[in-house]
Amino acid sequence: MNQRMEAVKEWLNQNTIDAALITAPENVFYLSGYLSNPHERLLALAVFQDAEPFLVVPKMEAAEAKESGWDAEIIGYTDIEDPWEQIKQSVENRSLTIKRIAIEKEHMNVERYEKVNVVFSVPEFVSAEEKLRQLRMIKTEEEMMKIREACRLADYAIEVGVSEINEGKTEMEILAAIEFELKKAGINEMSFSTMVLTGKNAASPHGTPGTTKVQRGDLVLFDLGVVYEGYCSDITRTVAYGDINDKQREIYETVLRAQETAVTASLAGTSCSEIDLTARRLIAEKGYGDYFPHRLGHGLGISVHEYPSLTETNPLILRPGMVYTIEPGIYVPNVAGVRIEDDILITENGFEVLTKYPKTLQIIK
Repeated sequence: MNQRMEAVKEWLNQNTIDAALITAPENVFYLSGYLSNPHERLLALAVFQDAEPFLVVPKMEAAEAKESGWDAEIIGYTDIEDPWEQIKQSVENRSLTIKRIAIEKEHMNVERYEKVNVVFSVPEFVSAEEKLRQLRMIKTEEEMMKIREACRLADYAIEVGVSEINEGKTEMEILAAIEFELKKAGINEMSFSTMVLTGKNAASPHGTPGTTKVQRGDLVLFDLGVVYEGYCSDITRTVAYGDINDKQREIYETVLRAQETAVTASLAGTSCSEIDLTARRLIAEKGYGDYFPHRLGHGLGISVHEYPSLTETNPLILRPGMVYTIEPGIYVPNVAGVRIEDDILITENGFEVLTKYPKTLQIIK
């Protein structure tokens, strides 16, 4: 049994919880080592205080689950079978009485919640989210290695994107070139939908790339991430195509200073709120406070958005092993949109910036 599973079992024992039924694919992967996107089908991991755990997968994935290294029971079900009946039978085979069960309340839908009520005779429900967040928050050396590689590939993706900038080329054409090169490098999944936004579109924090063409005087914003062996990266860079005006340059330099100041403040023992406010105050002092509408950053790992959230109200203290983003932005409609983002690892002696692509303002001629 791996250490992560043992930590969950210990938590169950300490809190008098009879079982945990984990259904979020990211958490199933974290605990079992089996990575799957089951779509609408049920994927689940059952963990007990003292009994053997079991993994529930679509039958067509059972061989892959075993190959992943999972050596306990696997329940494989077909599309015409009810996996909940098999779950009930496996619990009965263990002679277990389930009175309190931990589930991911934010993930489980109502239909499955009702099934759990029937299978386990209406148990008391406990949230598993907080424990799983705490476990996943501190990365192991192996996890750090995978995130570093995901970051290296994200740097490469930005390099490709910048090299594709040319007058008249559309956002989607540049985006397609980035993902094509990553496919050739063996990457089959992005952390999220790649963003390439130019001109006024860059002033939308979550804009959607389209057929807008790059023009001279535009700021072009790239926001993307790469998944490597189940772990994500997330980087944002903004570059200029041709000469930009003084206002655009001021906005860029303000974001850059805020971002670098927050990175430098990233030390074990500092709170998430302090890091956020380090950047937020600087942006506000320059008169752009109303144009920085989102948190400073978020945790990063198996999911691109993980615990913790770096906000001005989060008192959580940074600890070695935490990985998160720092991504301040200023978005002034019809003037400029700039965001600069790095992935940061907290170490015993400071921090490591995992994304390396240059941040000094680049002007593409």
